[in-house]
Amino acid sequence: MGRRWLLWTVAILAFAADQGSKAWVRENLALYESWAPIPALARYFTFTHVTNTGIAFGLFREWGSVLVAVAVVVIAFLLLYARQLATARWPIQVALGLQLGGAFGNLLDRLRFGFVTDFLDFKFWPVFNLADSAIVVGMVLLLLFLEEDKARAPAASPPPEDPGQNP
Repeated sequence: MGRRWLLWTVAILAFAADQGSKAWVRENLALYESWAPIPALARYFTFTHVTNTGIAFGLFREWGSVLVAVAVVVIAFLLLYARQLATARWPIQVALGLQLGGAFGNLLDRLRFGFVTDFLDFKFWPVFNLADSAIVVGMVLLLLFLEEDKARAPAASPPPEDPGQNP
């Protein structure tokens, strides 16, 4: 089983945080309503309840069913990749767990509601949610640590010379 327990623990925590935060927003904020948890920072950050049928930044809003299919393919790829990395270092397990938890969170929203609930509004960036954050942070971590592993790997040595060949 290797470190897969870590991957699944992170995935479940990311999924639960995402679904819990979205449920809170849907129950406590009307659509398009904003709330400033820190009033002094309201110019920079609020919770703003919006929905998104597309992907990041509201792109491809009319592609709902295609996005569900893409999410299923991405999740299947991550699950297969996770099996190959069952003994990988813990940061890679965390990265894959974040991606899986986020992907499952947004997929569940699309299947249940036909849209994703977004609410993190930093004013200078499109509104997003914890699943989006988990996916992006997971991708960045994965890229960083896979590059680090690549840099750590010993350089490939040239093949031994064949004594039967004359130059």
